[in-house]
Amino acid sequence: MIPIDIERHISLLKQFAAIPAPSHNEDKRVEFLLRELHGMGIDDAYSDEAKNVLVPMGCEGAGGITVYTAHTDVVFPDTTPLPVREEGGRLYAPGVGDDTANAAAMLTTIRFIKENGLRAKEPVLFVFDSCEEGLGNLKGVRRIMSDFEGRIKELVSFDCSLDEGIVVKAVGSERFRVTARTKGGHSYGAFGSPNAIHRMAELITKLYRQELPASSDQRTTYNVGVIQGGTSVNTIAPSAEMLYEFRSDEHSSLEFMREQFLRLLREADCPEAHFEAEVIGERPCGKNVDPEAQARLLGRCSAAIKSVTGEAPLLSSGSTDANVPLSLGVPAVTFGLYIGAGAHTRDEWLELNSLETGLEIALKLVVGGHFE
Repeated sequence: MIPIDIERHISLLKQFAAIPAPSHNEDKRVEFLLRELHGMGIDDAYSDEAKNVLVPMGCEGAGGITVYTAHTDVVFPDTTPLPVREEGGRLYAPGVGDDTANAAAMLTTIRFIKENGLRAKEPVLFVFDSCEEGLGNLKGVRRIMSDFEGRIKELVSFDCSLDEGIVVKAVGSERFRVTARTKGGHSYGAFGSPNAIHRMAELITKLYRQELPASSDQRTTYNVGVIQGGTSVNTIAPSAEMLYEFRSDEHSSLEFMREQFLRLLREADCPEAHFEAEVIGERPCGKNVDPEAQARLLGRCSAAIKSVTGEAPLLSSGSTDANVPLSLGVPAVTFGLYIGAGAHTRDEWLELNSLETGLEIALKLVVGGHFE
């Protein structure tokens, strides 16, 4: 057992969990992290234009960098302090697990390295990254992969709950805002004129009748999540809008869905009803990753988890920061350092007694693998 001041860590987590951080607005958490890091004496910790907080260790040379990330944004739009409460051995707060607990665990890992005077044997970059959630569109990790292009050899994203296993396959997605426009008119006087809501409904019906890729080793989904439009009950709607997405864990299936969507959109567009589609989000799938390098990274992470929990982790697919490196051929995995539930709800919670287990795993993987 590696010595950990768990009470100090829980106190840190409570402070961090209370700080609001909607995607694109993580500034307060950036300030908190930099204050903590500089207070440890880590003077070269810095933030970039994407609102990532970076802590490089041993990255001055030309060697390949191992990156560890945990995202700072949460799905909630609050700009005032988030409610945090401890009850029955659990810690409750919006976003407390996803991904606040994992970011706090990475911060405590960095503190352990600093306080024990450890030195990196190879380049390691810790990143508290921005905009992982929703329409943040993975902005933070995209910036990291761009700024350190050619140097990153692998990436581990601390995200999700530990009992969800290790995400080894990236679920990509494409999201669109689709708008239909017609002339509109009075529901009685202009009866028979094209109705934008009706034309949008026809498109949605066709989307829900579309065929899916036939491959058995992939999963593909689609969804219309929001529809809106019209003016009043006695007005033929001159405009309508919907938000549409499709997802898949195979690059070729994403391409299939995109081509099918654009074809149906073209077919719906006509002089009486004009359709436009705007891309509002895109997450790539994995592509051309060296299977041996990926297996080595997965093996190290699995071994660290099993050495602490006694159980081999499950393997799964997911949409996380790992999507971006995997799409660029860089080995990457994602797993969590706590046990909890209720992610993306205001009743999210985690088990306080799981935090020490998560820290033990992080220290075995990070410190045991890269520091002396």
